[in-house]
Parts: sequence; structure tokens; C-alpha cells
Amino acid sequence: MLIRIVLRLLVLAAAIWVAAWLLPDVTVRGGFVTYLWIALLFALVNAFVGPILRLISFPLTVLTLGLFALVVNAALVGLTAKLSGDFDIDGFWTAVLAAVVISVVSAALNLLVPDPK
Repeated sequence: MLIRIVLRLLVLAAAIWVAAWLLPDVTVRGGFVTYLWIALLFALVNAFVGPILRLISFPLTVLTLGLFALVVNAALVGLTAKLSGDFDIDGFWTAVLAAVVISVVSAALNLLVPDPK
């Protein structure tokens, strides 16, 4: 179980690195440990705040055929950036793009990483 959590955090850290590499308005100050810290913080924000935001925004998400989920994910990325001093995102649309990049890259990497059982 612990190995699985560590692998998921490594995948999330890699996805955040790709977002910072691709998007010029996403800035991460620090090295490998900083990316791991941001991944852990993002996972905690996603686990505790994410369900509340998704529940509150469910009618809008249904009304917009799921597009409002991008706004919720951008809010979670923005909240992570506000909580971390080493992670900066300049603007709402950059947060939306960062959320999309992080989601796509982490989904792709999770397919490649074997599930230790």
C-alpha cells in the first residue's frame, strides 16, 4: 500500500514538472523534493477540498456537460499554488491549462506504471 502511494506521488510530481516545463506562467522554485512536496500538497487538497467543491458545483457541472469540472480542477491547482510558497501560477487560464496538463500526464503515466500487488 505504501509503495502504491509513493508511486502515485512520483507520478503526480512528474505531471507537475511537465506542466511547469510546458507552461511559461507556471513556476516551481526548487528541485526534486519541492516537486514531491507540491505533489503531496496537491493530493491532500484534492482529497479534502476536492469532494466538497465537486459536490457544491455538481449542478453547474451537469448543466455544462462536465466543462465546469475544469474550473473546479483549476481552483484546486490554484489553491495548491496559494498554499505553497514554491509553486506559482499566473492567472485563471494558466491554472486551467495546468490542470489539464497535470490530468493528462498523470493519467498517461499511471497507465505505464505497474500496480505493485
